[in-house]
Amino acid sequence: MAKLYVVPTPIGNLEDITLRAIRVLKEVDLILAEDTRTSSFLMKKYDIRVHMESHHKYNEHKSVERVAEKILSGMNIALISDAGTPGISDPGFLLVRQCRESGVEVETLPGATAFVPALVNSGFPCDKFCFEGFLPIKKGRTSRIKELSDESRTIIFYESPYRLVKTLTQLSEFFGPEREASVSREISKLHEENRRGTLTELIEWYTKKEPKGEIVIVVSGKIR
Repeated sequence: MAKLYVVPTPIGNLEDITLRAIRVLKEVDLILAEDTRTSSFLMKKYDIRVHMESHHKYNEHKSVERVAEKILSGMNIALISDAGTPGISDPGFLLVRQCRESGVEVETLPGATAFVPALVNSGFPCDKFCFEGFLPIKKGRTSRIKELSDESRTIIFYESPYRLVKTLTQLSEFFGPEREASVSREISKLHEENRRGTLTELIEWYTKKEPKGEIVIVVSGKIR
């Protein structure tokens, strides 16, 4: 019986892919990629020659039923994102839901996700944590940060380098300037950086040194 395979891909270093993921990507009939141009580097490195089609947030609403029908007709299809695990702040949820509702079997492989190494590296408690992903850009942003100010678990955010200082500043306003936090940048890449300090210290650092690359912010929970 054909399946949808959800396959995590490396978030930086292309060697951070499992042998099972490589085998699955070579064996399926079709690979759905967030950006086929980005994924082509991974395919070339591991000599994966399966046809790829684009599946991203701008077309997934229209294509999920068609993809599910293809799998029901006998095609094994793999879903990948540009980096990390599909569905975690990346396209994937809608397709998995459609497949479940259509009776299509879904197999999700374990693998790379940016927030896990950032969380462990932060040194903050990781037995219980709150993953927020990207905060709303405009509507609801301030109210959401305010709600999280009383959260006692470690809190994890994804952020763009262009909004990092703004986000740290907003967190400082509601969480307090002395709240401890960690910023992880370019995880598993050549210029990986993990910096921990108070929100004030991190604001000062990244105001002077413009950040680049994908970023994970980890904030310590409120001490009760």
